[in-house]
Amino acid sequence: MSSPDVQQAYSSLARQYIDLLGSVEAVHRDDLRLIERHLGHLTGPVLDLGCGPGHLTGHLHAAGCEVTGIDLVPEFIAHARRTHPGVPFEVGSLLDVARADASVAGVLAWYSLIHLDPGQLDGALVGVRRLLAPGGVLVVGFFEGAVCEPFEHKVTTAYRWPVEELVGRLAAAGFAEVDRLQRPREGERRPHAVLVVRAV
Repeated sequence: MSSPDVQQAYSSLARQYIDLLGSVEAVHRDDLRLIERHLGHLTGPVLDLGCGPGHLTGHLHAAGCEVTGIDLVPEFIAHARRTHPGVPFEVGSLLDVARADASVAGVLAWYSLIHLDPGQLDGALVGVRRLLAPGGVLVVGFFEGAVCEPFEHKVTTAYRWPVEELVGRLAAAGFAEVDRLQRPREGERRPHAVLVVRAV
């Protein structure tokens, strides 16, 4: 989907999204621990790309991380700035990040790649690799599925990915896997996966 379409879809539901998912209490403890373990103690800038309401950006900042949140949705960024004063947030697209090559130590892409179709994803991963210094860390949270396929997400069309297929696409973009976490469906929560990769 195009960035304007995704931005408009989230803007129209921003208040409901913030109320439902805009706090660390809505994030599984295992996910928080994994994010902290791989990004919380990096030396150098970290970007939370597609930061949404900024709750994970704020969490990383509280852990001592030099983190900036970036999101397409102005309503999310306004909320994040109010909720996490002193943490830098920017309105922007993860497909066009205004940072120098190899200038970033880590990137969090927490469910922010899910609306990219297969034809868009590879270019986005190459763009993230451009930002990361050698050895830099990328943490990707996503919906897991047996095959890559679109589905009707509550906000706008999203994609499920088989873990191994996403590992392969990350490898093609210049990343090597260092950790993963998978969790099956829990009630209304779809199967979930996290991949942690390093820029090589």
